[in-house]
Amino acid sequence: MKYEKAQNLLPENIIELIQEYIDGGYLYIPRKTNNRKSWGEGTETKKDLKERNIEILKRYDEGVSAKELTKNYFLTENSIRRIIRQEKKVV
Repeated sequence: MKYEKAQNLLPENIIELIQEYIDGGYLYIPRKTNNRKSWGEGTETKKDLKERNIEILKRYDEGVSAKELTKNYFLTENSIRRIIRQEKKVV
């Protein structure tokens, strides 16, 4: 998201109307519902986390303890166990 100058995009009468509500402040305009993106859609984060979670399950199945995985992935033991449960459901 980047900032745009209202005077470069909107007609003067619209700017004056908005100024009645928020004069000189910042205003966030949300995307239209049909243009919204789901979480992680604009980046590789979702894919990267999925790959990490598959790797965690693989290493766990190879005998690496949940406690050891917490040290390698900087996650809590509860998070590691949740990831293992979720990934086992997918497989």
